[in-house]
Amino acid sequence: MVHRHSARPFTQPLLKDCGGRTPTVVSVVAYETLRLGPFTVDPPVVLAPMAGVTNRAFRRLCRRYGGALLVSEMVNARALVERSPRSFQMIEFDEDTETRSLQLYGTDPKTIGEAVRIVADRGVNHIDLNFGCPVRKVTRHGGGSAIPCRPRLLHAIVASAVRAADGLPVTIKMRMGIDDDRMTFLPAGRAAADAGAAWVALHSRTAQQYYSGHARWQAIAELVEALPHTPVLGNGDIWSAQDALVMREQTGCAGVVVGRGCLGRPWFFGDLRAAFAGEERPSAPTTGEVCATILEHAHLIAEHQTPHHAVLAIRKHIGWYFTGYPVGGVARKEIVLSNSLAELEQKLNLIDPSIELPDHERDTPRGTRRGPHGITLPDGWLSADADTPPEFDDTDLVMSGG
Repeated sequence: MVHRHSARPFTQPLLKDCGGRTPTVVSVVAYETLRLGPFTVDPPVVLAPMAGVTNRAFRRLCRRYGGALLVSEMVNARALVERSPRSFQMIEFDEDTETRSLQLYGTDPKTIGEAVRIVADRGVNHIDLNFGCPVRKVTRHGGGSAIPCRPRLLHAIVASAVRAADGLPVTIKMRMGIDDDRMTFLPAGRAAADAGAAWVALHSRTAQQYYSGHARWQAIAELVEALPHTPVLGNGDIWSAQDALVMREQTGCAGVVVGRGCLGRPWFFGDLRAAFAGEERPSAPTTGEVCATILEHAHLIAEHQTPHHAVLAIRKHIGWYFTGYPVGGVARKEIVLSNSLAELEQKLNLIDPSIELPDHERDTPRGTRRGPHGITLPDGWLSADADTPPEFDDTDLVMSGG
C-alpha cells in the first residue's frame, strides 16, 4: 500500500541516457512514500539482499548514511528448519533496527512456512522471498529464477509464507524470466499478488543475462500496469541517485531496489536520500574517509566473527571501496593481502588521505558483470505448472540474491 506524500521539488531537471533507453527529463515534484505493513520506507529505496555482502556489519553502515530498508543476506529456509547454527547467526539484527528484513530462499511451501514462523518468533518483521537467483546449481533443481516458470508453485510458496507470517508483510524479488523466449514476470507477478505479497520487486534482467548487458526497465513498467493494486519495485542498473529518479519517472514503480550500485559505498544511500528530498548531493568522501570506513567495516565484521574472518571477508570489498580513486593497483593489492586488522590499518594509513574522487568516476558501475550463461532446468520443468516442490535437498546451497 502506498499513500501520497507532500510535494518536494528536486533541485533541477535531470537528463539521463540509460543504456539505450530513451533519455528522460525528470521533473517530478512529488513522490509516493512506500508503505510496508506498519512501516514507512522513506525514501522508497531498498537495499537488495546480496550473499556475503549485506550482512549485519554492512547494513549498519548503510543505515548510518540514510538507508531506509536494508534486507539481509539470503537465508536458506530448509537450513533454518533443520537448525543450522550458521543460519541462525544470519538472522540476528542490531537491537536498534526497526524494520528487520530477511530474505528467505526455498522451494517447498511447507518448509517456507515453518521457516517464516521461526524467524517471526525471533523478531523478524519483514520477509522477502527469493525467486530471482540465476545460479545454475539452483535452477537445475527448480529453485530461484526457475520457480516463476511454475506460477502455481510460486503462489503456493507465497501463500504459505503469508499465512505463517500472520500479518507481517511478505514480499518477493524475481527476474523477468529464464531467457528472452521464456518470460515469466507477468504471470508470476500476478500469482504473487493474488497470494498476498505486499509488493513485487523485479530485477529487469533474465536469468540467462545474469549481470551482463543492460537492465530493461520497460518490463518494470509493464508489471506496474499489470498489478494496479500491488506496489512494484524496480531493480537493475541504478548506479547513481539520478538513475533511481529516472527509473521511477519512466516506469511508475513505487520504489527502487539497489544492489551492486552500493558496493563499496554505503554513503550511496545518502545520495539517494538527498535526491528524493530535492537536496544538494553530498560530497564524495576523500580517500581518508574511505580508508576509515574500510577499517570500521572490518571491525564491525569482527564483532560477530573472528578477527581473522573479518580480514578475509573485507578483501572482496576493498576494490569496490576504491573504485574510481587513483590510488594505484599496487597499493590496493597490498591492502588486500593484509593478514590482520592491525596490518590492514597500517597499510590503509599509507594511502594519501586527501585524494578526491574525480567527478566522472563517481557513479562508475561496480560489482560483477558476468554473463550471459546457459540456464539448466529440471527435466520436464516447463511442461507442467504443478504446485508441488522439486525433490532435492537444498540445505547446503549458497547463492546470490538474484
